[in-house]
Amino acid sequence: MSDSTEEPADRGAPAEAESVAVASTPGRKRPKPGERRVQILQTLAGMLEQPGAERITTAALAARLEVSEAALYRHFASKAQMFEGLIDFIESSVFALVNQIAERDESGALQAQRIAMMLLQFGEKNPGMTRVMVGDALVFEHERLITRMNQFFDRVESQLRSCLRPAAEAKGSATPTVDANVMASAMTSLIVGRLQRYARSGFRRLPTEAIEAPLQRLAS
Repeated sequence: MSDSTEEPADRGAPAEAESVAVASTPGRKRPKPGERRVQILQTLAGMLEQPGAERITTAALAARLEVSEAALYRHFASKAQMFEGLIDFIESSVFALVNQIAERDESGALQAQRIAMMLLQFGEKNPGMTRVMVGDALVFEHERLITRMNQFFDRVESQLRSCLRPAAEAKGSATPTVDANVMASAMTSLIVGRLQRYARSGFRRLPTEAIEAPLQRLAS
């Protein structure tokens, strides 16, 4: 992920969003339980990064790790739990950075732009996670996983509203709450749309491509 983002992000931008390193064939015959869980999640994320990847089965995942399916289930009760592990990573990584941005002494509009840019950069750096975030990888999985990702973007939109309401007040808006709700909804839709396009283009159309002007317009 490049550091050359929009102008606001060039000044005191948050640390880069974390990424999941794709695991190669495990070098240790018997890794510790915690290490094996990480390997499973890394490998699942790596398989999701393949453009046009079909539904990933536990048999395919086990084959990639060169273990039995039974070995997978010693660490995760189901494939849904594996996806929940990826969602846990997305939530913890993104909202840690959201909190860093929100703590800065700067305008709410600039905070909102930074949050949006950070999310797009996170997706760009983690293609497999992007497929989870937009639900493409969850279509045939348990519905609670899609519910969690919907709640994730609800939290993002709520944070954007919190940033944008003071910005609307500072501009003298007679209806700052309404204005903030509209701007936050539009900005969240832009984020989701860019991530969907990235996933469905086989990761060719970068989510941060020419994004500066739309973000500035929405936050202004």
